Amino acid sequence: MDPDALLQRLCAPPGDPLLAPAVLILAAHPDDETVGAGARLPRLREAVLVHVTDGSPRDLYDARNSGCEAREEYARKRRSELSAALALAGLSPEQARQLGCVDQEAALNLAPLARLLAALLKELRPEVLLTHPYEGGHPDHDATAFIASAACRLLQREGETPPLLVEMTSYHNSPSGLCPEEFLPHPDVAVVTRVLSPEEREFKRRLVNCFPTQWGTLQYFPLEKECFRPAPPYDFTRAPHEGRLFYEGFEWGMTGERFRALAEEALRELGIGRG
Repeated sequence: MDPDALLQRLCAPPGDPLLAPAVLILAAHPDDETVGAGARLPRLREAVLVHVTDGSPRDLYDARNSGCEAREEYARKRRSELSAALALAGLSPEQARQLGCVDQEAALNLAPLARLLAALLKELRPEVLLTHPYEGGHPDHDATAFIASAACRLLQREGETPPLLVEMTSYHNSPSGLCPEEFLPHPDVAVVTRVLSPEEREFKRRLVNCFPTQWGTLQYFPLEKECFRPAPPYDFTRAPHEGRLFYEGFEWGMTGERFRALAEEALRELGIGRG
């Protein structure tokens, strides 16, 4: 299938006669799919959502702020929020799967997670794999971008045709601070921008409201547009941009230098090199 045609089918507005592609959405946390592609979900009624983590860190700060005393309780609460959002979009809870990683620990499990995803892609055979860019916003986002890239390369090594790897926006650092819903520029990779209609913006607002535990973060994400692009050929052993990464401003147990070392180790373990 022509990649441009697949991207056009993915980004078509509601009611467009173009047939939506078979999509696997790979997101780091419950709510990331809403931030990046919430307005698309009603068209992607057959999509499978795969979350790399359960959205609940071992540090109980977020859990206790949400009225939970245990990590598992907070994970269940976030899963319940996701189910509400899926129901609003016309998707069933059975369409959401997890790879089983603890929040903020995906980078510690890159190789096994890539193998899990490769097996899932062979089982489901989506046309499009929609995921995060590698931009230094959150270590789980960067790990998810790595996992998606590595899984596709594992399929290629086995003689399989991988899905088209497409990115949705997340966030990254900039000279003025947090930059949401914009990609870091990448040469020769065109961005498809979908300006949302008033009806789409209102629908996405309702989706966002399904995640009250995340309101402190989600309030910074605008609702005017959604942007997509084919994934660039990343070198995960190099920093995504100069200067401090956004997540390096938090005590999340990860630095860019450590992430890149873990990525290099995982590439060696998987036997796929740097790209």
